[in-house]
Amino acid sequence: MSNTKIGWAGLGNMGTPMVKNLLKAGFPVTVYNRTKEKEQEAVEAGATSAPSPEQLTAVSDIILVMVSDDNAVKEIFNGETGLLHGDVTGKLFINVSTISPATAKFIEETCKGKGAAFLEAPVSGSVKPAQDGTLIMLAGGELENLERAKPILDVLGKLTVYNGPVGAGSAAKLAINYFLAVTLQGLAETVIFAKANGISTENMLTIVNEGAVGSGITKLKTAPILKNEFPAAFALKHITKDLRLATEQGIDSPLANPVYSTYKAAMDSGLGEEDLMAIIKYLAKE
Repeated sequence: MSNTKIGWAGLGNMGTPMVKNLLKAGFPVTVYNRTKEKEQEAVEAGATSAPSPEQLTAVSDIILVMVSDDNAVKEIFNGETGLLHGDVTGKLFINVSTISPATAKFIEETCKGKGAAFLEAPVSGSVKPAQDGTLIMLAGGELENLERAKPILDVLGKLTVYNGPVGAGSAAKLAINYFLAVTLQGLAETVIFAKANGISTENMLTIVNEGAVGSGITKLKTAPILKNEFPAAFALKHITKDLRLATEQGIDSPLANPVYSTYKAAMDSGLGEEDLMAIIKYLAKE
């Protein structure tokens, strides 16, 4: 068992399996989630529950944060009983949430001002890679902090890519999620177009997956498309948020605005809690 005491803030579809992998690797883990029921699975796997973010920091050496958006990150770090409340000297905070580069830099400066270290490591991958420990960790920050975090990141992912200073990891995450959004909207449009011209969905997906344009993600989304069932591996509301952040970061390529507009409209139509592949349901009704 490692002597490094890990704290984890934010449990959900991704956070819980990641915590369980750390526990399996022998790390002592304390967890905090605002909705306490969501801690249950991690606690049953061997984690300890902290009553507040402040107390999570107090009992941990390295604290990872995986929450929904920029506001949630700012709140959990800087709230009244937040992670940075109290003595945090020497602690290392790792943000694995998807947030804007500007917010990542703001949190880094806040941590430094309190005598703590900060690293960003948003992840590329969804629930299955989180369960399997095969995520890609998109690191940004000072190299000494990355070295300190590496034993943890190696448990969570199959690869850690160092992108530069804090902000670069967040930018890399927005870029890969933009590609994901474009890919799945393209897949949806292809299937819908083929069906309108007499090609079965099953045949079209076979053509896609067996050819040069097939990929891990097209194969992963084949079964949900055929069943027309989209339980959230990565919720549509989250990809919409990421596309908004990419827009705010300055992406102005020809597809960027139409893709963002489509996902936002799908979210506004009530599909936000379903998987992002539910974009096909929205497009099919247009």
